[in-house]
Amino acid sequence: MTVAPVRRRAARVRAALAAAAVLALVLVRALVAEPVRLDGDSMAPVLRSGDVVVVSRIGQPQVGQLLLLRDPTDGSPVVKRLVAVGRQTVEIRDAYLYVDGVRVDEPYVDHSRIDGVYFGPSTVPEGSLFVLGDSRDGSIDSRVFGPVRQDAVTGRVVLRLWPPVR
Repeated sequence: MTVAPVRRRAARVRAALAAAAVLALVLVRALVAEPVRLDGDSMAPVLRSGDVVVVSRIGQPQVGQLLLLRDPTDGSPVVKRLVAVGRQTVEIRDAYLYVDGVRVDEPYVDHSRIDGVYFGPSTVPEGSLFVLGDSRDGSIDSRVFGPVRQDAVTGRVVLRLWPPVR
């Protein structure tokens, strides 16, 4: 056997491995998780414009999680926090969130920067989710566009990639 056929075979193997790796990355991104760069500060101080997060497409959303969803007003991707699900009642009194009449502990919300925000009470329809931005004074969320359908959720934020430390 000469050197040329061995080099061609090795080149074909490398090309096949590279193609398999690209296919695996495409499938992971489409079906499992993808990086997303954020635009906007409605989730500050937890997430800020320019941050890069990993969004998982696996699993069901749970109250308290950050979700990537399609904005009902224009279809653009936005990140909001899930605060209530179908048949729960949501109310905001003087910037504090109440779900089914119980005040929710939200250490990620800076209440000292919010001046008297009020909303509701409003009952979330079955099959829908109520989402809020952590920066309540500047967020366009379910208080504006109403509860979102569960199928508007495209994934759950599971990790902030960039910046690694804040």
